Amino acid sequence: MSTSQFLVLWLSSFAFILACRVVPVVALRGRPLSPRVVEALGYIPPAAFAALVANDLLSPSMFDAGLWAGLMPLVAAGVVALVAWRTRSMLWCCVAGVVTYVLLSLV
Repeated sequence: MSTSQFLVLWLSSFAFILACRVVPVVALRGRPLSPRVVEALGYIPPAAFAALVANDLLSPSMFDAGLWAGLMPLVAAGVVALVAWRTRSMLWCCVAGVVTYVLLSLV
């Protein structure tokens, strides 16, 4: 790929992404959103995070390295879910997940 082709591709991608982010803000400026739309928009961050987590936890090749290597992330996620249910603290969830995963990898 030549430099000019790369610049055309990069600039067109940049313009499209910028338009996707700026046009809705400009179009909806000063207009109140309906409560249903606000409620629906509130589900976007948890859904995106759940998709990222599910992609890391469940993959077609998760048991290629062995049963235990495939189960370690699931066990660590279970511990994180327990800690989240008890503490409701993101800090303790992160600490519990990392510590559990490290301890399981030593076994």
